[in-house]
Amino acid sequence: MTLMDVLVDFARTGRIGPLECGMPLTEAEDLLGPGHPHPAIRLKGPDIDGYPYAWGGLNLYVTRRAVSGISIDVWPGSTAHLPELVLPDSESYASTVEREELLAALDAVGCERHLNDRLTFGEQSSILTRPADVCAVFGLRGRDDQVPHPDRHYLLVMHKHTA
Repeated sequence: MTLMDVLVDFARTGRIGPLECGMPLTEAEDLLGPGHPHPAIRLKGPDIDGYPYAWGGLNLYVTRRAVSGISIDVWPGSTAHLPELVLPDSESYASTVEREELLAALDAVGCERHLNDRLTFGEQSSILTRPADVCAVFGLRGRDDQVPHPDRHYLLVMHKHTA
């Protein structure tokens, strides 16, 4: 399995392996181990809603102690940092994913997508996959990102949130 496999599967299904929106946080922590709670959770306690628990580049957003959102953050020019459950040996994979590369991979598996007008502006663009409603946000590289083509759009984050 590669990082691209994980991204494409997430875009198609809205799940990352056994992780899905609606599952209890305790079940996710049983699978992943304890996450690193957002500072607001540490300050106000585990019953505060809308803040993530993090496992490297994987974030699970929590509402009423259930997973209400999942995101994968990637850093162009770096390596992936995902839990073993998500991508074994993740640090051996580059997290530099060009927009056209991801779009071609989605086309290859028949994953329908549409331009996401809400998150397409300035130097960033976004798509929303169907039927899973996973959002992918692309942008130009950061000043310190070492990428092969600095003028191209790279994946920054993929996320899914329940209503």
